[in-house]
Amino acid sequence: MQRFFKTGPGEYGEGDVFLGATVPQARKVAKSHHSCDLDTVRELLHSKIHEERLVGLLILVHKYDSGEKGIAEFYLEHLKHVNNWDLVDLTAPIILGGHLFSTSRSLLYRLARSKSLWERRIAIVATYYFIRSDDFGDTLKIAEILLGDDHDLIHKAVGWMLREVGKRDLSALENFLGRHRAKMPRTMLRYAIERLPEKKRKFYMTGERQ
Repeated sequence: MQRFFKTGPGEYGEGDVFLGATVPQARKVAKSHHSCDLDTVRELLHSKIHEERLVGLLILVHKYDSGEKGIAEFYLEHLKHVNNWDLVDLTAPIILGGHLFSTSRSLLYRLARSKSLWERRIAIVATYYFIRSDDFGDTLKIAEILLGDDHDLIHKAVGWMLREVGKRDLSALENFLGRHRAKMPRTMLRYAIERLPEKKRKFYMTGERQ
C-alpha cells in the first residue's frame, strides 16, 4: 500500500501511514458509523493513518447524501486532510461537485490554480458530478487551466474527466482535442482518448491518418 500510494521521501504521499485496509472495508466501517458526530469525524480527518482519514471522509459522504446540513462547508474547512488521490476521487465529486452544482463554481477555479497538488486534483475531479448531468463547460475550462501542470496525477485526472465528457458528447471531446492536442501531456492525452476507435487514437497520438 505504501509503495502504491508513493509514500517514500520526496514522493506525493510522503509520510502517509497505512494499515492495509481495503476501500470496501473502509466503506463498511463508514456505513455502520455514519451517524457519528462531526467532532468524531474531525478526529479521524486529523489522523496520520490514511484509512482513518478515508473512513472520516466516507462518513461525510453518507451525511451529505442523507441531506445533513453544513457537510460541504465542513469538508472545505478540512480540505488539507483530503490529501491523497483516492481520498479526492471518492469524495470531491459527491460533496463538492454536488454542493456547487446549483451555485457559483468560482471556488473550483481558485483550487485549479492552487499550489497544492490535491486542491488542483479536487478542482477537476469535482466536475465529474457536472459531467454526469451533461454539463461540461467547467470541466473543459479547468482542463485548459491544468494543461501545463507538471504532475502526473493531474495529467491522469484531467484525462479521465475528458474521457468521461467524451462518453456523453464525443464532439465536445474532439473539439477540445482539436484545439489542445499538441500541448497536452502524453499521459493526459492517452487517458482522454482511451475509449475512441483505434484509428482516432492513432491520429491524436501521432497526427497520422490511416
